[in-house]
Amino acid sequence: MIKDSNKKYRRTGACLLVFLCLVFVFSCRKLEIVVPTEYEIISDNTYSSSSSVRGMYLVNEGNMGSNKCTLDYLDYPTMLYARNFYAEKNPNVVRELGDVGNDIQIYGNRLYVVVNCSHKVEVLDAHTGVRIGQVDIPNCRYIRFYRGYAYVSSYVGPVLIDPNAPLGAVYKVDTASLEVKAKVSVGYQPEEMEIIDDYMYVANSGGYRAELGYDNTISVIEMEGFKQVEKISVSINLHRVKKDNRKQLWVSSRGDYRNVKSNLFVLAKKSGYNRMEVIKTMDIPCSNMAVHGDSIYLYSTEWNDFAAQNTVSYAIVNTLTLEVVSRNFITDGTEKDITIPYGIAVHPENGDIYITDAKNYVSSGTLYCYDRYGKRKWSVRTGDIPAHMVFLYK
Repeated sequence: MIKDSNKKYRRTGACLLVFLCLVFVFSCRKLEIVVPTEYEIISDNTYSSSSSVRGMYLVNEGNMGSNKCTLDYLDYPTMLYARNFYAEKNPNVVRELGDVGNDIQIYGNRLYVVVNCSHKVEVLDAHTGVRIGQVDIPNCRYIRFYRGYAYVSSYVGPVLIDPNAPLGAVYKVDTASLEVKAKVSVGYQPEEMEIIDDYMYVANSGGYRAELGYDNTISVIEMEGFKQVEKISVSINLHRVKKDNRKQLWVSSRGDYRNVKSNLFVLAKKSGYNRMEVIKTMDIPCSNMAVHGDSIYLYSTEWNDFAAQNTVSYAIVNTLTLEVVSRNFITDGTEKDITIPYGIAVHPENGDIYITDAKNYVSSGTLYCYDRYGKRKWSVRTGDIPAHMVFLYK
């Protein structure tokens, strides 16, 4: 536990950091107006100096067409929260991050931000936030890594509801040169991916072609030859794919927003077989999830076109027993303060649970932190539509 004397030191250091950043910005962008980074000290003295986790990045999607994708950073040793720091760190980048941040991951010493409607992946130094370059990929969605390469799912076609939308693809990118080396076609409008034992599993949604019928498959890509070798039928409008520590896949379906409800499925290899197949339907809605130990923390904002409203729920699933063990991991009643849960992450060491709230989708959101027992510790204002988080290690 940090003592009171350290609090004074942290605040002094934070003020100095703010001053230096402002001097840097205004000296570099002289006549150009830049919205300066906002800094806020979070009241939480539970940080341990022995922790290997240095901080957490959060990418705010920003409403489509607004060019308001922004990047926030929480520094654990000082508990200093920096809102929208990309412009200060990169004063010469035109239009800053771009339009709709859809994923964020760290590989090596680089931070990768997938910017969907700007058709690019921004690459930054993970420790400084300084831009290294970008990779141009059309209608890109999510990113994963394997043996020195980045793999990016893509809708391929324009951002447009279209029954004639083309098959999606996964692009292979050299993380050293940032050059696209290959791509492989998968199903329609692919979303998240996961890699297990030299195979990638890609959730196909078919969201642009809903009028003709959603896609219902997981594409299986053999990584060595980088080719699609199989499609596994699961359910319509697939989205999230997470692996647990038993090499099981947890796959979410968004349903059709009318008659077919959102659901969560478990895939695994049965004894004596080499292919994944559905071993259980959980009969629980799921919009997003985070794996921590033997638990999956999930929430659902299930929209229904008939009712014209969302039904919000939270749960914990045990990955060993494949059973729902809690219908609400928030135990202090404060879930009523969350309008639209939009992102989730669990601290890999202390089990703190992070939930973002998109609120009305056009103004600042909120990041909430709960301890592992579901009690709220603190909250902080974010950018518009806070969505995706990743932890930075020392």
